[in-house]
Amino acid sequence: MKYYIIAGEASGDLHGSNLIKELKLKDPHADIRCWGGDKMAAAGGHVVKHIKDLAFMGFFEVVKHLGTILNNIKFCKADILDYKPDVVILIDYPGFNFRLFKFLKENNFPIFYYISPQLWAWKTSRVYKVKEYVDHMFVIFPFEKEFYAKYGVEVDFIGHPLLDELKSAEELNFGKSISSKTIAVLPGSRKQEIAYLLPEYLKVIDDFPEYNFVVAGLSNIGEDFYRRIIGNARCKIVYDQTYNLLEKSTAALVTSGTATLETALHNVPEVISYKGSWISYFIARALIKNIRFICIVNLICDARIVEELIQADVNKNRLIKELHKILSPQGRNEILTGYDLLRTKLGNTGASKRAVDLMMKYLAK
Repeated sequence: MKYYIIAGEASGDLHGSNLIKELKLKDPHADIRCWGGDKMAAAGGHVVKHIKDLAFMGFFEVVKHLGTILNNIKFCKADILDYKPDVVILIDYPGFNFRLFKFLKENNFPIFYYISPQLWAWKTSRVYKVKEYVDHMFVIFPFEKEFYAKYGVEVDFIGHPLLDELKSAEELNFGKSISSKTIAVLPGSRKQEIAYLLPEYLKVIDDFPEYNFVVAGLSNIGEDFYRRIIGNARCKIVYDQTYNLLEKSTAALVTSGTATLETALHNVPEVISYKGSWISYFIARALIKNIRFICIVNLICDARIVEELIQADVNKNRLIKELHKILSPQGRNEILTGYDLLRTKLGNTGASKRAVDLMMKYLAK
């Protein structure tokens, strides 16, 4: 069969790669064309558009790059028509993927949506578009099934694919000591968020002389970009080794996103931050009305497991205060107890396999 998969960000590339691996196990002759990154390509997908050219963060940034986005949509539609897939699998990335709904339905392409956009947080009315156009939605958080049910939409909860990526708790060495004296800095996967957050993280380094600070970089962002921000700061940078870094880390400063969950599943106490342009921030504040937290760890647990610093609160004094807190024995133990609850709520491993099994079942019908 022919599959067309669209992911637009680093997390989508990761989850898309695991989906491709399972598709090829289930369908050895699978022909897979995709929008994604190096991981999806390594898994066997033919990447026609790379995520490094697709990830735009915030309302102002999207408007600024609207011409590029519209050209990408035009190219995507033409490419799908030329390829004629048996199914189109969309992975999160709603600002782009939702614009394909009507076109795909009019041309009779089945639509599978793997990993729901955060409709429960903002623009909730878009759930009606899912109901109208999407053939099957596969969600990764337990509360999402309940959310969609309120709107009469039946979805499949398949668990979180990160549990497979990270393997078992024993392999992650959840009981490790804090003797490594390393603080991981995870500034994000998009240039805009890195530019806003990394300079703030670097300001705290001199207040923790006994710790080594290591930045988790991404090779597709480019070394020059990081170096311009880091300058002479007392820290190292490693590329494409986030999990290895977390396994050796005592604590972490993390930009809001998938990395917050990855850090929690490595049992590393963390401080979460979000900062963008003030225009984007005020628009987001006006639209987001339905949730108490921005961090997925807190959302899943429905409790403040980790501290969230937003916009003006992302400053040297607050970061230093919160970092001291999670480095203390009491603060560390409180977070680790919360992480136990998180793992209980996330369910079992095998998400990608469950998703592919269901997809094959639905396609067979």
